[in-house]
Amino acid sequence: MFSNNAVKAVILSSLLVLAGLAPIHANAACQLVSTKDGSPLDIKVTPEDTPEAKEFLATCVNPYTKRAVADADVAKSGKKLFGYWSCTQCHGGNAGGQTGPSATDATWQYSKHITDKGIFETVAGGSNAGMPTWHSQPAGNPELLKTDEILRIIGWLRTMYAGGGDKPWLNETPQK
Repeated sequence: MFSNNAVKAVILSSLLVLAGLAPIHANAACQLVSTKDGSPLDIKVTPEDTPEAKEFLATCVNPYTKRAVADADVAKSGKKLFGYWSCTQCHGGNAGGQTGPSATDATWQYSKHITDKGIFETVAGGSNAGMPTWHSQPAGNPELLKTDEILRIIGWLRTMYAGGGDKPWLNETPQK
């Protein structure tokens, strides 16, 4: 009924799971990585998180990106946060660059910025190029930005994109 190889494969798989060397099920959470050193960026869902923040932390897809393109009020909420948190000091009033790089052109500081997840990782955890850690969890400072605020800022930044060509962030699919 079953071939000898099929039985061996089932037994081997079962032993690996029991030994903890293979997962029992896939992890559905978004796997964030530090821009600084590639280590895991530990940002967890909190009771205060919005449904949008929870969605992003589960899928790595920013729900505000498409909404900001379609709704000027959503984009405006991100722009207000950009100014409130003094992002303008380094990136300029419309994110075109000042002492820090432009966040709206096609010249990415890091190639991972082609995705919203990549920009989130850099804003949330900082970089080795002068960007501080802005998310409250990795910084250990509850006064800093929450997941939702960073996502709203990214949504606005995407509406300001002036680099031309494709905009792959508008077609992102959940990370598997």
